[in-house]
Amino acid sequence: MDTHIASTIFLLICFQFLIIANLFILEVHTCACHSSGTITGQAPPPGKCNSADSSACCAEGQVYDIYDCSPPVLRHTKANLTLQSFDRGGDGPPPSECDGRYHNDDELIVALSTGWYDRGKRCLKFINIRGNGRRVRAKVVDECVSSGGCDGGHNYRPPCGNTIVRASKAVWSALGVDETQWNILGIHWSDA
Repeated sequence: MDTHIASTIFLLICFQFLIIANLFILEVHTCACHSSGTITGQAPPPGKCNSADSSACCAEGQVYDIYDCSPPVLRHTKANLTLQSFDRGGDGPPPSECDGRYHNDDELIVALSTGWYDRGKRCLKFINIRGNGRRVRAKVVDECVSSGGCDGGHNYRPPCGNTIVRASKAVWSALGVDETQWNILGIHWSDA
């Protein structure tokens, strides 16, 4: 066999191996985020859970998955958009984690699931959100805690899912979603 043909065949085999190896690594990487455990809900004390803006309160005996991670962030990361008020008296008493402030519901702001929040590394940075045929740029101001919940420190709310972007009313408006539908919306997002 000609050495040129043998070299070409060898390179093709190596190239195919690299493609298969990279696909395998990508598949393992995208599936690497699994539940890190569970917690069992307890009913909140009377008046201690604010269920504004479609927020849920923990249910007695309900088992909730918790996550320390989220899927990797890609150019079009799939997520679920939910509604949150960051204003004083909104969804919860504490101010936003990133800057210790309350924010007006007219600001284009979001909270990200624990893994995407990445221990505050996305604080005060912008993300692009695509949904409902539109696009909006919003600032990360808080964490949607997916690693715990159902206690006073978490306003007696269940853990956030690991694929959640909680957004202000302004984000929902900018995406052109009818106010009667502000609950949950499948979106894609990326770092801006």
